[in-house]
Amino acid sequence: MTNGGVQGPMESYNSLEEHLHALSTTQYPPTTVGYVHPKWIEPYFDPSTPRNVTALMGKSAYLSCRVRNLGNKTVSWIRHRDIHILTVGAYTYTSDQRFQATHHQDSDDWTLQIKWAQKRDAGMYECQISTQPVRSYFVRLNVVVPTATILGGPDLHVDKGSTINLTCTVKFSPEPPAYIFWYHHEEVINYDSSRGGVSVITEKGDVTTSFLLIQNADLADSGKYSCAPSNADVASVRVHVLNGKYSLNILQAYKSIPMK
Repeated sequence: MTNGGVQGPMESYNSLEEHLHALSTTQYPPTTVGYVHPKWIEPYFDPSTPRNVTALMGKSAYLSCRVRNLGNKTVSWIRHRDIHILTVGAYTYTSDQRFQATHHQDSDDWTLQIKWAQKRDAGMYECQISTQPVRSYFVRLNVVVPTATILGGPDLHVDKGSTINLTCTVKFSPEPPAYIFWYHHEEVINYDSSRGGVSVITEKGDVTTSFLLIQNADLADSGKYSCAPSNADVASVRVHVLNGKYSLNILQAYKSIPMK
């Protein structure tokens, strides 16, 4: 019989409340012969647990599995790529020490931690309850590599006296970089130097953008500029400061001549 999504024999009770009260006041010794664990209080997964997890390469990934009414059953984590049992309860069954299961007694969460996540760790993972038949909850892990890019590269041409405006974007990062350093000729740019007119504006978000502004460009400002975020590889661009628009026009005309 089904009543309010709860399955079980309820003919002798007038309401679900009376039935649940009877259950709460009835003693079921674990050794009682013939006792059947009621199906409506068997373990089940919390469906609000994220099924997609994104981790930063080199950082820890955390895959959560929330199990209600676990009772005396066991929770295991299985990697689908090679059908490898990683953890059973609090025990780890892999020689890869990066994997670890964590669980607090006052919590329903069984978390699989993958330390120093690598690209090969991406894929499907299964959280499994040792019921008969087993019950499974699937979580997909994505491992991303943040990428830095300076727009307009690899070469930028500006007139002498104008403003050099370099834009560095950091994409595919689960969290914004802690910092972004700018370099000129492999040396960190000092915004308080005697040269003056140098400023940086950084906007953090899903895509973090850093703007380097150098006013009143001079020939000495030519050269290689690099953007170095804390969580991504360095991106570089070469800036050419030209002595007036006339020089720029000559350069453009030179580029239009077909090479032989």
